[in-house]
Amino acid sequence: MRSMNDVNLSAARLRVPGLFFTGTDTGVGKTFVTAAVARKLRAEGRSVRVCKPVATGANGQRFSADTVRLAEAAGVPPERWPQVTPWTFADAVAPSVAARRRGVSLTLGELVDAVRNEAEPASALLVEGVGGLLCPLTQTETVADLIAALGMSMVIVTRRSLGTLNHTLLTLEVARRRKLSVAGIIVNETTLPAGLAEETNVEELGRWIDVPLLAVVSYQQGLMPEMPAALARVDWWQLSTSMPAERGSS
Repeated sequence: MRSMNDVNLSAARLRVPGLFFTGTDTGVGKTFVTAAVARKLRAEGRSVRVCKPVATGANGQRFSADTVRLAEAAGVPPERWPQVTPWTFADAVAPSVAARRRGVSLTLGELVDAVRNEAEPASALLVEGVGGLLCPLTQTETVADLIAALGMSMVIVTRRSLGTLNHTLLTLEVARRRKLSVAGIIVNETTLPAGLAEETNVEELGRWIDVPLLAVVSYQQGLMPEMPAALARVDWWQLSTSMPAERGSS
């Protein structure tokens, strides 16, 4: 098994341009946003690669719904879906728990390799995590450790609801302490705004953050909604193909 020092040295040598989509919680719309970005890039004639190295909550299916949605958005043929998500577990729990219950030993090195195997020089690499930054992936590492080992910039997806300010600022604090690069934040409406918190939290969030607020995505209905205009206005190719140092890091 490789040590964290080995993984960090490998990351320094093999850092790949791309975007890692994480969230402030589960169910904030990471897959929806990542898939929408993949569709936009393809519509522009760009080459796109997607990866969700581990997925849980597959409920007995070979692939999770998130994997299928990402793969279809990026135009990945079904025979390559195992490369999009090499580890899929039925239980809707953290990967560390799901793997342990199945007698599987996940390592950070294996997860890093799975992502790097999907990278290509002329393609945008979009990676989706699970849960939030401190969601346990292995028995000793979290999503934040994976992002650090990959050396990728991340996009933080947060929901527009009561609690968004606290959840988003906590996520940014973790990123800052671990010296992770943040490309920006997406505020996603998972339900129709219905109260004072939803009306005011985007403006208030802007007063507290020092990273770009890339988009505020209006509530979308249906499994395949139209491309949100707020996401369409972002230059995702530039964000996904430049290194963190070129954008400046948080």
